[in-house]
Amino acid sequence: MLRILVRFLKLCVLLSVLLLATGAWFGSQPLTMRSNAVDFEIVRGDSMKQVSRTVADAGINVWPPVLTWLARLSGHSIRIKAGSYRIDKPITAWELVQLMSTGANAYADVTIVEGWSFARLRAVLNAHPELKHDSAQLSDAELMHRLDLAGKTPEGLFAPDTYSFSRGASDFDLLLRARQRMDGVLRDAWEKRAAGLPFKTPYEALILASVVEKETGRAADRALIASVFINRLRIGMPLQSDPTVIYGMGASFDGNLRRRDLQADTPYNSYTRVGLPPTPIALPGQAALQATLNPAPSNYLYFVARGDGSSEFSRTLDEHNRAVARYQRAGRKS
Repeated sequence: MLRILVRFLKLCVLLSVLLLATGAWFGSQPLTMRSNAVDFEIVRGDSMKQVSRTVADAGINVWPPVLTWLARLSGHSIRIKAGSYRIDKPITAWELVQLMSTGANAYADVTIVEGWSFARLRAVLNAHPELKHDSAQLSDAELMHRLDLAGKTPEGLFAPDTYSFSRGASDFDLLLRARQRMDGVLRDAWEKRAAGLPFKTPYEALILASVVEKETGRAADRALIASVFINRLRIGMPLQSDPTVIYGMGASFDGNLRRRDLQADTPYNSYTRVGLPPTPIALPGQAALQATLNPAPSNYLYFVARGDGSSEFSRTLDEHNRAVARYQRAGRKS
């Protein structure tokens, strides 16, 4: 009996060594992924079995039971941290277990909102606690130089969206991603544009899209608002857009747009100048770009806000004046 017991113990030891060796070998092998970057979310309270299934379902080619036992045998399963993760470079199963047990690659989000100015975007990034603020002390010109955009005006060049990033990532990296995304969105919209539009370049379309973005109170009106400005450009009529005037006023705007402000000429005063402003006035979203490059067919030349977010459209100045009297009786202060 003693001899049988000794042999049994030796077999157990051998099996344990083989199991550990197999686990060590498996844990050191690079895992393949179904895409260049894989995102997944670990929910607080998930078991290691659930975590392993989440990782595999997200796109990391790992057999969940093996990942589960690797974490359990190493003692890391009880230390897995809840949070959002992004895997965007080669990783082994063992490195993945270690990463999840420390939460080192958990990431945060920041949302860039349609209609923001570049100044507002910079302020939000500078205040984000999870970003590394490499650009905070740079001027706009210095920042654009660092982004390989020297000499360009930053307004309108960064795509509104929600961006995920690893905690501690540089704000430069996020701005570069937003710039690249805007390049792609604008290029795609330009390639699918309607015929006969009064734009020579995609940048001109970007400028008007920023005006459409600021003028739109209700999404359903966006393509008609774009058509009004397109129709005006075609006949050489001033755009007469309040948001362009406000943008040109800069810090002097106190929240109340007066008649004298509309008469004070600046490069952005679309009452005193014909054509497009020299640059975008805000960050246009994808919907504004699509509306600008595929406006609704119309012969409208005017619109006025009804006060509920929607707009009233008119073909003639007489119609427009009646609409203004109906919806904006108070008028502007002089």
